[in-house]
Order: sequence, then C-alpha cells, then structure tokens
Amino acid sequence: MARKWSNQNLPCALHFVGGNVVKRIKIFKREDCCLGFFDVLKDLLRKWPCKLITYVLMPDHFHLIVNPRDGNIRGFEGALKSLIAAKIIELTGGACFRLKKPAADGSIHQVWQESFKAFPLWSGWMIWQKINYIHANPVRARLVKTAKDYRWSGFRAFYLNSQEPLPVDEEWWWEGDAEKLKKAFKELGWIGYKRKK
Repeated sequence: MARKWSNQNLPCALHFVGGNVVKRIKIFKREDCCLGFFDVLKDLLRKWPCKLITYVLMPDHFHLIVNPRDGNIRGFEGALKSLIAAKIIELTGGACFRLKKPAADGSIHQVWQESFKAFPLWSGWMIWQKINYIHANPVRARLVKTAKDYRWSGFRAFYLNSQEPLPVDEEWWWEGDAEKLKKAFKELGWIGYKRKK
C-alpha cells in the first residue's frame, strides 16, 4: 500500500499546515487571543529551529508555511497547537472549550479539531499557490478588501518587510537541504517527485 504524501515528516521541505478551532468557534476575533497566538508562535520559533515563510490567522482557523530544520512537522504542529490551546484557555477561562467529560488523557478542554493535515510543498507552483491562498484567505472571507489590510496575516511581512505581527524568513531553506531532501525522497520510495512503481 502506498504511503500518504500528506502528514509526512519530510526534512528540508516547506510544509503547508493549519488548524481549525473546535466547532469553528471564532475565538480569533478577540485581539487578546490573536496576540496570544503570535506570542506563542514567536516563542516556539525561537526554541524549535523553523523557518516561517508566511501565515494567516483567521477567526476560526490558521494556516502556516514553515520549514522546521529537523523536518518533524507533526511534532512542530502538535507543540504549536498544544501551547496555543493552553494560552487560549488561560485568556478565555475555557468555558466554551470545556468537554462534557474528561478525555482519555485527562484533559478537560478541547480547543482544536482533532484532524491533522500537513503536506510538503514539492514544486515551485505548489509553493506559490499556497502562499497566494494564505494571503487571499481574508479577502475571500470578506474580512478586508485587500490582503495588505488584514492585520493577522504575513502579507505585509512577506511583501513589505513589516515586522508585525511576525516577520517572515526571506531565506526559505537550511544549509544542506538539497542532500537531505534527496535522501528523504529515497527513503519514502520517491524518485524525483514520482513514487516508484
């Protein structure tokens, strides 16, 4: 059986990741929750070497394009969601995220939907398609008329070198990425970008 291309820990690849708030609660309409999200992300980026290419924080979900140095995208996103969930509970008191009964792990709150979706961007076209998708998200949702007007997006950081709410990395790749990526593809059974038959 072929392995899924999504949700792979693929060193050296840019990864498109995201998360939806449980029940699509629009918690990120609150400025304190948005600021908390970016504080947590900024702190995690300092502790976990990862290049941030761009991002958007919508009222009920987020998208990022990142390149964690170790390729552990599942670990990176898991840590991010866990830390942000704790911050949201702290800021809101957590009443709207309280579970009816404790989860198997003992937690009493759930901030994020359980699904995990991340996939490596393996072509220039895919990278730019996702960058444009992220930047256009607030416009499509009719939150603003132009992408540069949305406060919680990486659009201004990406195109105008703004530092708010977070700067983005101009260099997307780590030194030695080409060789690591080639090795990872071989381990996954891929030649170039096609799976062996």
